[in-house]
Amino acid sequence: MSKLRVLILFGGCSDEHDVSVKSAMNVAKNIDTEKYEPFYVGITRDGAWKLCERPCLGWEEQRLRAVALSPDKHTRGLLIADRRQCIIQNIDVAFPVMHGRYGEDGAVQGLFELAGIPYVGCGIASSAICLDKALTYAVASEAGVAVPEHVICGAESPTAPMDLPVFVKPARSGSSFGVSKVEQDGDFRKAVEAAAAFDEKVLVEREVRGSEVGCAVLGTGSDLVVGELDQIVLSHGFFRIHQESDPESGSENSEIRVPAEIAPEDHDRVIEVATSTFRALGCQGLARVDMFLCDDGRVVLNEVNTMPGLTSYSRYPRMMEAAGVSLANLIDCLINLALKRGA
Repeated sequence: MSKLRVLILFGGCSDEHDVSVKSAMNVAKNIDTEKYEPFYVGITRDGAWKLCERPCLGWEEQRLRAVALSPDKHTRGLLIADRRQCIIQNIDVAFPVMHGRYGEDGAVQGLFELAGIPYVGCGIASSAICLDKALTYAVASEAGVAVPEHVICGAESPTAPMDLPVFVKPARSGSSFGVSKVEQDGDFRKAVEAAAAFDEKVLVEREVRGSEVGCAVLGTGSDLVVGELDQIVLSHGFFRIHQESDPESGSENSEIRVPAEIAPEDHDRVIEVATSTFRALGCQGLARVDMFLCDDGRVVLNEVNTMPGLTSYSRYPRMMEAAGVSLANLIDCLINLALKRGA
C-alpha cells in the first residue's frame, strides 16, 4: 500500500513561532514513517513558505526551496519551486502544527479548505472563536459554562474597570504573551500597553481564585476521549512556561502534576465542563481546555487551545500519555479524524 502523504506545517508569523518549531520537531520524531510520507513546510517569521527535510532549530538559516499551497482543489497539494519550473506535490492530509495567530485563528484552516485538503484540528469558525478569549467566553457562557468576570478594555484606559487584582490580556494571542497581573492601580496602564503590543483588543479579567487544571480532549461530536487531568501548582506569579528561557528543564515558578491531585467528584465535574465547552465551541479533533477549580467546587473556564503545544514538555501530550495514548498513536488518531471529516 502507498503511504499517506502528510503536510506538516510549522513556524509562522505569530509570537509562538519557536514553540511551533519545537512541536513540529516532536511530531517528526514520533510520526510513523512506515504509514506516512511527511512533507515538512516551515513558514518563516516574515511569512515565506519553505520546504524542509525536517524541522529543527535554526531551520530558517538553511538554503531551502520556496513552496506554496495551491488553492486549486484539482491540484490538492503543494507547488514547489525547482529552478525555472514548478513541481506539483499532491497531499492527502495536512497537519498544521501552528500556534497563535495565523495558526489557530482560522486563517490557515481557510487555506486548506480552499485547497480541498483535509486537515487536523478545528475548523475555521471554532478556531477563530477559541483564539479570541472574549468570543470564547460569550459562546461558552451562553452554553451554561461559568467564565471569569471580564470586560473589553480600550488601549487608552487609565484605570481598572473592576476591583483589583485583575489580569490584563491580549484577547487574541496565544500562551502568556502580553499577560500581566495587576494588583495596584498604578500598574494598570502599563499592563494595558503591554497587552496592546500584541493585540489592539485587550481583555481585563477579575482574578479567579482556584487551582488551575487542564483537560486534553480528543475526538468529534459525542465521540470524545479525554486524557488524565493535569494541575498547575504555582510557587509565585502565573503560568508562562513558553516564555521561559529553558522550558525543557522545567518551569521557574510552577510544577505540572499529572494526574491532577483533586477529589473524584471534582475530577468528574472538570471533565464535564471541558467536554461541554469543547462541543459548545464546535471544536473538532483536539483541544486543551484550561479551567479553574474553585474551593467551593465551581469550575470556571480559563481558555481553550485548539492546537495545543506538542513539544516534549507540553501539557496535552503528557495528559494523553498518562491515559495510555502515545504521541505516535495520537498522531494516527488525529490524521484519521481529519480524513473522516474530509475537506
